[in-house]
Amino acid sequence: MAEIVLFHHAQGLTTGVVGFADELRAAGHVVHTPDLFDGRTFDSVEEGVGHAQQVGFGEIIERGVRAAESLPRRVVYGGFSLGVLPAQKLAQTRPGARGALLFSACVPVSEFGTEWPGGVPVQVHAKEADPFFAEDSDAARALVSGSADAELFLYPGDQHLFADGSLPSHDPEAAALLTRRVVRFLDAR
Repeated sequence: MAEIVLFHHAQGLTTGVVGFADELRAAGHVVHTPDLFDGRTFDSVEEGVGHAQQVGFGEIIERGVRAAESLPRRVVYGGFSLGVLPAQKLAQTRPGARGALLFSACVPVSEFGTEWPGGVPVQVHAKEADPFFAEDSDAARALVSGSADAELFLYPGDQHLFADGSLPSHDPEAAALLTRRVVRFLDAR
């Protein structure tokens, strides 16, 4: 059994993010889903990003860091898109991280340090033609090439938040494969 902190994307803590967390719970894992938007959800990525810009990306990251303070250090950090920011920061900087799951986004490792920490496995999952991921793909490839315990999974298509079952971008087949891979990752932690 692994313990995971799962941060939501720019549309907020949707029923799809909660549903994904519930699938991981059903597989025997403990999952925390902090709400970085204080209950607000948005109809589009653009609206959610606009809200995050108003709040400040730095503040969104710090909300994630504060949410993790009361949790054990030996957890896996995961995030969807915008949620990758606090997940990646915590995985890179908080001692004891057991792994990282980065969905539909990845920032350069240099954003939070000089290199990916040894002994912290990571998976990056994205659609190969996702226009939002296009600007992150170089960072993902650099992360995978620079770490022995890093994997990049690219799925056919261009949907951004394809694993969120509550959104029109949901791709059930790709989401099911992603979930199987994530459960295997967590089972090994």
